[in-house]
Order: sequence, then structure tokens, then C-alpha cells
Amino acid sequence: INFNQIYPKMTNFTNPNEIKKEMEFWTYEEFKKFISVEENLTYKCLFKTLYFCGLRKGEARALNWKDIDFNNKSIRINKGLSDNVNKKKYIITSPKTLTSNRVLPMPKELLNDLTELKNNVIKYKNFKEEWFVFGNAVPLGDDAIRRRKNNDCKLARVKQIRLHDFRHSCASLLINNGADITLVAKYLGHSKIDETLNTYSHMFKNKLNNIIGLIDELNKNAKNNIEIDDTINNDKCEISL
Repeated sequence: INFNQIYPKMTNFTNPNEIKKEMEFWTYEEFKKFISVEENLTYKCLFKTLYFCGLRKGEARALNWKDIDFNNKSIRINKGLSDNVNKKKYIITSPKTLTSNRVLPMPKELLNDLTELKNNVIKYKNFKEEWFVFGNAVPLGDDAIRRRKNNDCKLARVKQIRLHDFRHSCASLLINNGADITLVAKYLGHSKIDETLNTYSHMFKNKLNNIIGLIDELNKNAKNNIEIDDTINNDKCEISL
């Protein structure tokens, strides 16, 4: 048996009766309110990376400065970070899937903030490119990030969402602003478009109404064109008579 031909065609089992976990997300306006109260540049960059780039929490915490390409304005995701594994505080792991390895362009706002953050940390004598972007020699702790997020939510008076919901918020931002589903899947590092569609199918319901609107508009334009043609033909007939 040639397993190399079989493995790519295999998919994970999905239970059609499974109750999906509740998904929360912020609108762009809600995120702007949230980030406006954060004064610490490291946390500001972290939350913007989670929201605008849709990274998994472990992917963001594992980022080193060598993963940030300031010349090409991109972030390379090629690893993750897990806590409390084999009695260790944290370990660096391989990506969740092969397609989790990806290079993402950075929004200008995030690029500017990360540039400022690096200019601050390179002043340390022992600075290394292997340092964590969010935490220097050691990564920011999971509990510390969660507490900071919860506190900022209270200050900004926006609803509490999980850190993983920043990723859902990114997907919502892309989908609701017309991004192609194939690009959304690639941006999030999903192995298949099906995963994106199944996870965010509820976000596409409004898009169905938009599709019907397009069809109605086409039919309306076609009808108007027919009426115009009939008018022109009638005028020609009158002139001929």
C-alpha cells in the first residue's frame, strides 16, 4: 500500500451531532475600544497580532524577533508554545498542522507598533533575535495575558471574550469585509477550506442574502435593458411609418 497517496485523502472524523462550543467575537469598533485602554506596548502588540493576524494563542506566544521580517512587512508562523508539559513551564512545539506554517503580511498599524517595540528591547545589552516578541527572554505567561485582557475589557466596557475568540474575531473581520474564503482559510492556517466553512458557516448567512441581491439586481438591469430596446424599436417603427 502506498500510504503517501492515502494520507492526503484522509480527513479527521467529525460528529454531525456534536454541539459546537459557543463562539464570541468583537466587531472592529469593539476591538478599537478595547485596545484604546491598553498602554503597555508589549500587550498592545500582542492583542493586535491576535486580532489582525488571527494567530492561535500559542503561535503568538512562540514568536521570536527573527520571525518578524520588517523589510517585507511580514510575520512567519512556524511553531507553537504549550504550558506545563512534562513538569516544564513551557515548551516550543511544532505547528498544529502543516498548513499552520505560513507567512502573513502585517497591517501598517501593527508594523509600526512592533518597530517601536523592537527599538525599545534592542537597547538591552543581552538582547538576542531569539528573544520572544511578547516577553523577552521568556514568553509572557498565559495567566498574565488573560488577566490583562479581562482588565482591559472592564476598562473599555466591552464584552468579555476568550483569547481564542480573537482568532474568531479576525475571521469575522475578513469574511464580513468580502475576503475570499480560500484566502481566509490560508490566512488562518486551516488545512482545508471545509474547516473554515464548517467553523464560520453562520457568518456566511448574510452573504447568501447578498448573493440574492446580486441576482435581483441583474434581473432588474436585464428588464430595464429590454424595456429600453423595446422603446428604441417602437421609435424606429414610428419613424419608418
